[in-house]
Amino acid sequence: MTDHPEHRTIERHCDVAVIGGSAAGLAGALQLARQRRTVVVVDDGTARNAPAAHMHGYLGREGAEPAELRAVGAEEVRSYGGEVLTGRVLDVSGEKGAFRLALSGGHTLVARRILAATGIQDELPDIPGLAEHWGREVIHCPFCHGYEVRDQAVVQVLTHPMGLHPTPLLRHLTDRLTLVLHDAAGVDDQALDALRAGGVEVVADSVTRVTEAAPAGGVSLELGGGRTLTADAVLVGPRFRARTDVLEGIGVTAVPHASGLGSVVEVDPVGLTSVAGVYAAGNLTDPSMQVLPAAAHGSRVGAGVAFSLAEEDLAAESGAGGARADWEARYGGDDHVWSANPNGTLVAEASDLPVGRALDVGAGEGADALWLAERGWAVTAFDISASALVRVGAEADRRGLRVERVRGDANDLAPFGAEGFDLVSLQYGSFQRTPDERGLGNLLAGVAPGGTLLVVAHDLTPLQAPVDAATETRMFDHGAFVGVDRIHQAIAESADWRVETYETRDRPPGAASSHHVSDVLLRAVRLA
Repeated sequence: MTDHPEHRTIERHCDVAVIGGSAAGLAGALQLARQRRTVVVVDDGTARNAPAAHMHGYLGREGAEPAELRAVGAEEVRSYGGEVLTGRVLDVSGEKGAFRLALSGGHTLVARRILAATGIQDELPDIPGLAEHWGREVIHCPFCHGYEVRDQAVVQVLTHPMGLHPTPLLRHLTDRLTLVLHDAAGVDDQALDALRAGGVEVVADSVTRVTEAAPAGGVSLELGGGRTLTADAVLVGPRFRARTDVLEGIGVTAVPHASGLGSVVEVDPVGLTSVAGVYAAGNLTDPSMQVLPAAAHGSRVGAGVAFSLAEEDLAAESGAGGARADWEARYGGDDHVWSANPNGTLVAEASDLPVGRALDVGAGEGADALWLAERGWAVTAFDISASALVRVGAEADRRGLRVERVRGDANDLAPFGAEGFDLVSLQYGSFQRTPDERGLGNLLAGVAPGGTLLVVAHDLTPLQAPVDAATETRMFDHGAFVGVDRIHQAIAESADWRVETYETRDRPPGAASSHHVSDVLLRAVRLA
């Protein structure tokens, strides 16, 4: 599960691919991860409300920064083993059960279902300077930002008849409201008369430019007739476009919205589009949704996707989860995935241990398990992939070795049996996080009293650098898996363990990759 410095393309498999990592997408992903579905969110960081400093009307999160909500939501998804990848979906092909998502960097994600939460693109009036103030002095929703401009000087720029819809709300929030009829075509004169009678100044003129109103702050609006208006805030009603570009290849297209101001994707009550297996949630389906209803809609649609998968699995008499499918696809080819060499750190660290019973967690194609068996260990090779274990068995037979093979997940109930092992080895392996940390508990319980736990993981420091989503997708979300740092923390907090080594060191020869990387080594002994 490691991104290497040299570029290589990766194909992964999951139950559900979520396109878009804002409120709707993350809420849907959380529902699915809690249903033990492998869910991968691909997010390019272009959330609709990204320019805004704060969001409002979200019960329990009032006034929070949009980025904060996304960060908290992503961490909640990861806590159940769901992944949130930084990257961009470039195209989608295939059909229900086998959608193929082409990602930036040349990578591929194969998914049984798609949940699109790509949102809409706001299209502002073509007024110089307006876009530069979007999300700050220029707003579009009285519910999102109206309270913050109460009693201030507000100029509303009308560019279409529907723009009058929020004006009574603004008039209630401030008595310093000016309405500029930038485009008065089709505007109801009676509605304008009512606003004038209510104390709203109505100016029949066009806005030619928006500039900073230094030194007083706010903005200045230059009008075609030569007048200049100064405002603390400007309200506009943008048009909008459903972001469906990457979905059009499989037949998901946008339709005109009832307002006539843009386009959306039509869905049924559970969020299903006109294309089987493709669901949509949030602003992509309804531009009026604030963050809270968008999250609620994503949660509901995520539940609908979960029902769809459960019913399909029941009909097929299948219980295989997406994590197994991902690894089966990886080991399903004719070529070896890794080298045939045992990991160098295992060789260095296990050579001085007395021979006994060994558990190789995440055994893969079995190089480590076979090396231990050749030295007299009674070895159990444990892996989530049946295909990988077939390879272990074939090579063990060829060498005349006995290696017990167990297929399972570290997060299963008692996956390693009741009797502990003298050596439990986790070499560059991974298992998903869960809130109750079942997998971590299983790993530690697998070590017999007096036995050794040997964990070797990649040093993730190089992956802390930001990635450009437009050109590359970081294909693994390490935050969704139990890392060596958490294993060390659990051991260090327990009186039942003695940590012998916990350090970062150069990776020794013998591993699958030939380039230079660093490893994090944890070696500990269970005392009781």
